[in-house]
Amino acid sequence: MSVLLDIIDGVREDLRARQELVSLEKLQERVKHVAPALDAWAALGGNLAVRPELKVISEVKRRSPSKGDLAGIADPAALAAMYQAGGASIVSVLTEERRFGGSLADLDAVRAAVQIPVLRKDFTCDEYMIWEARAHGADLVLLIVASLSDEELRSYLALTHQLGMNAVVETHTAEEIERAVAVDAKIIGINVRNLKTLDVDRGVFAALSGGIPAGNIENGPIVVAESGVRDVADVVHYVENGANAILVGEALVTDSTPRERITEFKTAGAKAISTR
Repeated sequence: MSVLLDIIDGVREDLRARQELVSLEKLQERVKHVAPALDAWAALGGNLAVRPELKVISEVKRRSPSKGDLAGIADPAALAAMYQAGGASIVSVLTEERRFGGSLADLDAVRAAVQIPVLRKDFTCDEYMIWEARAHGADLVLLIVASLSDEELRSYLALTHQLGMNAVVETHTAEEIERAVAVDAKIIGINVRNLKTLDVDRGVFAALSGGIPAGNIENGPIVVAESGVRDVADVVHYVENGANAILVGEALVTDSTPRERITEFKTAGAKAISTR
């Protein structure tokens, strides 16, 4: 069994437990009383004719299946506030508990602490999780193409739009990019970590980014480089190969000055954009 399928098995089991406590109908009622979702598409550059600035999605991440414990993060709200102060456009919050040590409580804490969009980063495998994300104040969710059928991908994406949300549609292969483009995904992530094996290959981004319609033209998809960001050199590599945004977790949670690191990444990204 691949790592991805193993993780999703656990996600489904935990989901069933939450569904027994809170029905879909109760979630839908809660959503009626939640403030409207913030526009994550606009936060990442939206339909600007030119996207001159690298956007950073900064992640609250305690653990990973590949590295184990990364950071205790006793106060996710304080960390998220530092991310916002450093210039992050979106805060990503891992809510998967078994492998990543996250929770919906983390999502609640971060939502209350920042004024920028918040991504619920989890292994979405049921519409319930999208309603759940919105009920807890998330503005966008993660949809992993490798784990969804075409029908699921299309219907889940439609539901996010129905709820005023956005989705990061994550890919790892050329075929998955084709599927993301086919459903008119507005935000396409290329994850250089293969979630089936956990191997990281930064060359994957350069090899695949050309398969996405130009992200620097009006209404073109926003292209997000996911995983593998260690330093400025990695940021420049991704930007030079077409990234409009980067998603960074480990490099920030293991750094004593995450605010300054985000600023450093944004500065390097802007310089690389100006020369491409």
